Amino acid sequence: MDKILLMLQLQNQLNDATNGEEWVKGITKNGKSINWKRCIYMECAEMVDSFAWKHWKAIDKEPDWANHQIEVVDVWHFIMSLAIENYTVMMKGGVEDLAINISELEAFSKIDRSNKTFSQPSEIIAKVENLIRLSISIEELELEKMISEFFELVFMSGLDLESLYRLYVGKNILNQFRQDNGYKDGSYIKVWNGEEDNTVMKRIWETNANIKPDTLYKELHKVYTALAKS
Repeated sequence: MDKILLMLQLQNQLNDATNGEEWVKGITKNGKSINWKRCIYMECAEMVDSFAWKHWKAIDKEPDWANHQIEVVDVWHFIMSLAIENYTVMMKGGVEDLAINISELEAFSKIDRSNKTFSQPSEIIAKVENLIRLSISIEELELEKMISEFFELVFMSGLDLESLYRLYVGKNILNQFRQDNGYKDGSYIKVWNGEEDNTVMKRIWETNANIKPDTLYKELHKVYTALAKS
């Protein structure tokens, strides 16, 4: 449960910093409406593009597993945000209560063990489409079902709690870095020497298994500064 709680806390802090402390009411500090469900289904749609799903183009292309796993983590950002918002609005409790309830889900036990095995792309796409269906539904939010389906997707994507946590922390730091370097006003450079910043972050994280979040931020800053000078 500790890693779930820490991820929820980090997401809550990121949302406070990015959107203002009233984000749970569905609006940013700049008056922009927030729709976490839309964020989820749009990211899910991007996730499908990690696979050669088109029957008319690049039909033998191998899945981009590294990108797919990053997209899984992106969806997790939005599911956690939706869950925190739901618990606040419905007065179910704080992030600690949410973490306890998530860890008690039957699907949580599936990711709470080491896993590096990928399921068939068609099975993964079907699971992603289940998440899309849950996120576009106009019926009452089925939060526990959505989180359970997501954990199933995590397992099918060759991830487990440890790898999800590591990728999430890395992406969380990258998101903070983006916000600090012009992401909202459009001045941020997302492609670094031909590579997306996601890829650079993942490589730095994997090169040093014991790197601390603040050190990761500094490493990103070092690479980005060199890019700006070139």
